[in-house]
Amino acid sequence: MRTAPPASRSSLATIASLLVWLWPRGEPAAQGRVALAMASLIAAKVATVAVPVFYSRAVDILAPKGGGVAALPVALILGYGLMRIAAAGFGELRDGLFAAVQQRTVRRVARETFIHLHHLSLGFHLERRTGGLARAIDRGMRGIEQVLRFAVFNILPTLLEVLLVTAIVWRMFDWRFAAVTLCAVLLYIAFTLALTNRRVRFRRTMNAMDSDAQTKAVDSLLNYETVKYFGNEAHEVRRFDASLAAYERAAVKSQVTLSALNFGQGVIIAFGLGAVMLMAGADVVNGRVSLGHFVLVNTYLMQLYQPLNMLGFVYREIKQGLVDMEQMFRLLAETTAITDRPDAIALPQAAAPAALAFENVHFGYEPSREILRGVSFSLPAGGKLAIVGATGAGKSTIARLVFRFYDATAGRVLIDGHDLRDLTQESLRAAIGVVPQDAVLFNDTIGYNIAYGRPAASPAEIEAAARLAQIHEFITGLPEGYATRVGERGLKLSGGERQRVAIARTILKNPRLLILDEATSALDTATEREIETALRRLAQSRTTLVIAHRLSTVVDADEIIVLAAGKVAERGTHRALLERGGRYAELWAMQARARERADVAAV
Repeated sequence: MRTAPPASRSSLATIASLLVWLWPRGEPAAQGRVALAMASLIAAKVATVAVPVFYSRAVDILAPKGGGVAALPVALILGYGLMRIAAAGFGELRDGLFAAVQQRTVRRVARETFIHLHHLSLGFHLERRTGGLARAIDRGMRGIEQVLRFAVFNILPTLLEVLLVTAIVWRMFDWRFAAVTLCAVLLYIAFTLALTNRRVRFRRTMNAMDSDAQTKAVDSLLNYETVKYFGNEAHEVRRFDASLAAYERAAVKSQVTLSALNFGQGVIIAFGLGAVMLMAGADVVNGRVSLGHFVLVNTYLMQLYQPLNMLGFVYREIKQGLVDMEQMFRLLAETTAITDRPDAIALPQAAAPAALAFENVHFGYEPSREILRGVSFSLPAGGKLAIVGATGAGKSTIARLVFRFYDATAGRVLIDGHDLRDLTQESLRAAIGVVPQDAVLFNDTIGYNIAYGRPAASPAEIEAAARLAQIHEFITGLPEGYATRVGERGLKLSGGERQRVAIARTILKNPRLLILDEATSALDTATEREIETALRRLAQSRTTLVIAHRLSTVVDADEIIVLAAGKVAERGTHRALLERGGRYAELWAMQARARERADVAAV
């Protein structure tokens, strides 16, 4: 069974996960772009640090000495201008190079997460809420953009500038200036980290409540009709507002601590700047340094504290970005219970129908509750087998095992003599077509939903499938024909229309093994009879496994299996089972009486 990953990840673990995508193996072009961006970053900061040096020397030359006329330092002024141009030019080059790196990384991680979610087992998706997963990917993408933008454009340049300025101040003045400058910077960073780390829990709460509110909103709107049926609009609003209220409380606490952080940072900057300026002013008065040096240290500190003033905001944004990325990387770390073996083979593709067999199959969704208890049967190629029984007997579980959403805990499931666990999932599922009880359609056109069975199909093939499913006439009667949009989950169509679209796309897939999982049980009797005609056409020359609640739909099956408590209670043809007078005969009699009552009521 799948094991849940840790509830949270450290920031270092998240950064390490991101670096793998930032420096992709085997892609020298992408790696070269990152290297060039880093080189441009360093060149821009070197030029930025050189600007005050040219400025201070020009001030020294221009300062009057003994009443004489100062000379114009043309070379220094030109150098000052060139350094500013170089700083701006290398900065823009860095931004341009890294923009492609940033967007490609976001795209790759989001794409890989989307692929990974489709590879995770059905059990994972049954435990999760789709709205929450979508929000996790969305926030993760924005988090990556945030972290890369602020780390590369703010944090790294600022740290590099701190080191360069500290070294130059030490070289041009003495260790005291460098020590005060560095201590002020380190105190600023330490204070920012300490208070921001305390604020992270508020961000996590905000994310959790945001996902919860989004999930409740999506769930409520998808079940709009159910909400209306029971008049529970006020109940839905209360649930939604409870999540919003929790988000509101966390957001207020986050803002209060932000104000405290900003004030503390301002105090540290003011004390550091004041101390260095007092020391430099004293040295100028005592004749130890020139006026240009005083201007130099002031310019350096102002230039240094300007990005430092943004460091708190930048760090908070990076920290929030890392929190936003956590859940997406946790999704990537999820493992699936159903995987292909290293030596798995592809199921040979053939035009002939496939044979299916269950050999003493046991299965339970939980170890303590077994659903199937030693089920065995064989379905020859081209045959039709029906599985019937009461609700909870394990009928739909058999369909899930055939499609390998789960693996049997004991026994074997075979297709064409191959154990399903020895086959690749892609080749197995390519050979199977399923028409479920509730045909859910994509919020797109009817044509798109039919073509989903084989996306590369031509319009003529789509129309042919629709004709076989007996829905072509209905589609062409619509104002927009095959371009008609079906709405969320296909709710603009009736149940019978959705079912015909599902049959058409299964026809287009042209499977070797067809599974009809209670495909007509949710329909009225008249619609059911119309759909059965389309299903018979679909089942021609195919192996067909029918899972049914209404026995009237399986009377033509080659063999009928009656499941009870996870075991095969009876098996045989429709006539033989009626003659036996057992469980199947009882079910048939009960349903016959129910049909008679329905007919009388209709009259």
